[in-house]
Amino acid sequence: MTTRARRLPSWGFTLSLLVALTMPSRHVAGGEDESLAAPPLPPPVLETEVMVPVLGKAPLGPAPSAEASGPAAPPPEVRRRGAGEAPMATLPKRLDGEAETAVPSSARAPAEPIAPPPMTELDVMLDWYPSPRHAALIVARDKGMFARRGLEVRLSTPADPNVPTKLLAASRVDLALTRQPLLHLKVDQGLPLIRVATLVDGSLAALVVRDGLQIDSPADLAGRRIGHADEDSLSVLLDTLLRPHGIKRAEVEVRGINFGPGRAISEGEVDGVIGAMRHLLPRELGDEGIATRLIRVEEHGVPLHDGLILLANRDRLNGQRGAIRELVEALEEATAWILEHPSAAWTQLLAAEPGLDTPANLAAWPDILMHLNASPAAVDHGRYARFEKFLHDAGLVEGLTPVERLALDPGTF
Repeated sequence: MTTRARRLPSWGFTLSLLVALTMPSRHVAGGEDESLAAPPLPPPVLETEVMVPVLGKAPLGPAPSAEASGPAAPPPEVRRRGAGEAPMATLPKRLDGEAETAVPSSARAPAEPIAPPPMTELDVMLDWYPSPRHAALIVARDKGMFARRGLEVRLSTPADPNVPTKLLAASRVDLALTRQPLLHLKVDQGLPLIRVATLVDGSLAALVVRDGLQIDSPADLAGRRIGHADEDSLSVLLDTLLRPHGIKRAEVEVRGINFGPGRAISEGEVDGVIGAMRHLLPRELGDEGIATRLIRVEEHGVPLHDGLILLANRDRLNGQRGAIRELVEALEEATAWILEHPSAAWTQLLAAEPGLDTPANLAAWPDILMHLNASPAAVDHGRYARFEKFLHDAGLVEGLTPVERLALDPGTF
């Protein structure tokens, strides 16, 4: 007879049965047994990788049962993050799947208005008190021709006619007006001056003497009292007039008259004035009933030269090239407008400088228009070379200075 061996339950099964019998039963309100919660897992050991699920859009309504949903879907995408790994740089998502809105770090405000570019300031010292020969500077300033080029130009009057070149050499002003003969003398003396524009391209100087004194030519100046306002009038103009006639300067009584040539003649302090503005002084004295005679210097050995030029400091030229070029372009524009509209230009001058409203200035205006330089930047190299040689031959300068160190065209900067 065959004996069937009895199969004993395994140890694992027995242990599970004992645990189930000893645990008390718990019932829920619906009468169904609630499954036991799994005991909490111990914290992971350091350096252990943890599975972090990426939250997706949660479905609305109750979760479907296992039977309804079929096989369990694969878990959502996960990424492993080990100990010491930097936090994720991507923006977190809300539970409904929408990306969190980034909080702005600063509030937006209306854009600030664009500030105008800074203006370049230039101080220009005149050679005399304001006069019709300064028309280009005054018109360019008051019609905004400087401002449109980013320049703020300030015009000033010297306390002494000999001061402008000295202040320019000392960098006390940016630009200064003078005459071509004085430029040659000052450069020979070592001053760092250079011509950058010509406002009046003809000589305005003359010897003006009181009528009735039997002074018909420079040969009659011996023993006379002659006034002068500046250095070049005395050493260049007067000496040139005297030399062909064998008259030495010591034979003439010279007096400094500063800004008062008309007063000096009318009050009898001098018999004549050298270097006087020939387009103005005879008319001014004529209005006072004083007759005069005019002796033009270019008719007695003085070469043709520029009557009013604009100087810069050669040592500061590199930092001012752009501003000087713009200023000279504005002077050219102003001169063109003046020549096209002389009556309107005269009205503009009187509005800017009411002191110019005199009969003498009005009468001199046509003469001034004839000498205004329509191309202020251009340099007549032959004229400067000839005048330099004339001064050297007369012993008034020690060496021959090249034209390039005397004058330049700002357009070639």
